[in-house]
Amino acid sequence: MEQLEGHKKIVINGYMSRYMFTLGEYDLPLYMDSIGFNPDQESIDRTKGYPNFHWLQTIEGEGEFMLNGRRYSLPAGSGSLLFPGVPHSYAAKGGKKWSTLYITFGGELAASMLASLGIRHTEWLHWNEDAPITSQLLGMIEQIQKDDDRTGLNASAALYRFLTMIKIYGQKGGRSSVYQYLEKLDPLLHWLDEHYGDPEIGLPDMAEQLEISPRYLNSLFRQAFGITAYAYLIRLRIIKSKEMMSSGDNKLSIKEIAQLSGYRDSSHFIAAFGKAEGMTPEQFRKLHGLLI
Repeated sequence: MEQLEGHKKIVINGYMSRYMFTLGEYDLPLYMDSIGFNPDQESIDRTKGYPNFHWLQTIEGEGEFMLNGRRYSLPAGSGSLLFPGVPHSYAAKGGKKWSTLYITFGGELAASMLASLGIRHTEWLHWNEDAPITSQLLGMIEQIQKDDDRTGLNASAALYRFLTMIKIYGQKGGRSSVYQYLEKLDPLLHWLDEHYGDPEIGLPDMAEQLEISPRYLNSLFRQAFGITAYAYLIRLRIIKSKEMMSSGDNKLSIKEIAQLSGYRDSSHFIAAFGKAEGMTPEQFRKLHGLLI
């Protein structure tokens, strides 16, 4: 695709739409190159791959990919995130109509940002019908139609949110999505919000809330947050202590904050806070006082 001044909109009989962007003097670490809807996706054969990251999802019908000598299907409710320079081809399965939505994007931090979301190579994802992935992408196209976003800055900001939604709702193979793990943990997360100040809480107590084994509970937390259940509790306690210290009318002592946050003594609280924040609670409080 050629780069155009501002953005170019192509609408054919109200069906096909394509929007392309140039950033001018803006050099974003993550930027959207193009976005669009194709009601009748044509066959594509890219022997050298595409120069940018390329998200393609099916709206209607079914697509068929060839990648590294393997054949992949792309039915409705699924999408593929292709990495730059990966040779591939795709076409409508059985020669039938295939409707798609797509985004192409790049930027110096695009690869590292995707890696932080657990996406390090070309991925094939699917999602449940109630997942907002498609509606989010259609909403982005609709907003672009209304905006005069010649730099692509607004579109690139929306791109980040869309990629995080892929992480939350997308499923790889037979694995559940992050959202599904969070749904399973939701009762416990609400319980911890109310009981984090109890220093007696341990892994068995948390597992008991969901009536599952501690081992399975840790597995759920690792899938949802990338950490163990107890590590989540420690982070929650630190967050709550920061909220207490950040309150403009807070006159609690460090010892009182430690006890309210679930620590038996202030020394353990200060050590945990320093490890998490790189400063003492008193230093945090002084810093916050300077900022308000």
